[in-house]
Parts: sequence; structure tokens; C-alpha cells
Amino acid sequence: MNAEFLLGLAILAIGTAATAFPGEKTYLARLINLEIPSFGLFLIMLAFDEMLALLTFVGVTAISTFIFVRIMERRDDR
Repeated sequence: MNAEFLLGLAILAIGTAATAFPGEKTYLARLINLEIPSFGLFLIMLAFDEMLALLTFVGVTAISTFIFVRIMERRDDR
């Protein structure tokens, strides 16, 4: 196991705990808490050096962030 894999596991565990038990329940805090475990998962995939998995992960993260921001905008309009 290399350092990227271990660091990714640690960030993934910490980020998942932060998402499960948020301190603030604002939309921005939730978005940031979702990005922390995704970065940990990114480091785990980087340890395996699979380019297709990395590109898929980056694409899905970008699309899910866009969708989450649109949901936040619609909630603020009401």
C-alpha cells in the first residue's frame, strides 16, 4: 500500500463522518462535506492508476456538483 491509498482512505473516512454528522446544515456546508470524501476517493483511484476510472470519477463529480448547485438555487428562490 502506498501513501496515496492510505491518505485517500483517511480522507474518505473523515469526510464520510463529516457528511453523516454535519455541524451546520446549510447547503454550502453540505456541498463542501460532499467534496471531501470525493477527493479521498479520487486519491484511492489514483493509487490504482486507472485512467478510465479517474476520468469517469471527475466527470461524475462535476455533474453531481452542478446538479447540487441547481438544487440549492431553486431552494433559495422559494
